Amino acid sequence: MSITTPAAACETRTSKPGDWYLVQCKPRQDERAEENLQRQGYGCSRPSCRREKLVRGQLQFTQESLFPGYLFIHMPQGANWAPLRSTRGVARIVAFGGRPLAVSHDLIVQLQDRASTHTIAAYNPGDKVTILDQSFAGIESIFMAMDGEERVILLINLMNRQQQISLPVTSIANR
Repeated sequence: MSITTPAAACETRTSKPGDWYLVQCKPRQDERAEENLQRQGYGCSRPSCRREKLVRGQLQFTQESLFPGYLFIHMPQGANWAPLRSTRGVARIVAFGGRPLAVSHDLIVQLQDRASTHTIAAYNPGDKVTILDQSFAGIESIFMAMDGEERVILLINLMNRQQQISLPVTSIANR
């Protein structure tokens, strides 16, 4: 879910380039800042992605902010910046040389499109895992990469040679 409200989704696709700015939020208050800005009528974009997590041996997916601590806000030319200073959850507008720097509309659209398809794996390359699958049960291996959303690529040691294999993600567990 890259934009949280249907009204903001329409605004993102039709807004003029250069009207987006980066907002730094107070620690762990991204959602609060976004909610308060939207209540004030601002269009916001907080790209998020799915993250895989292992909870009690079960693989679960959660939504997380792609840029924790930041969100994008739509500000038309000549808009009043003063209300942003007192908005709960907002720390500051990211600026260079004292002037807020506009973010390309195309970049916002690309981030939203990419975030909607991006999943962060529960495993990192090099992690040691144990295979649970019947034919390789109990064999220790090294996680290399995700192979789509449902499969993993592992490096195992068979007959004194390292081999790559692809298995369902549910067939492995942390060591």
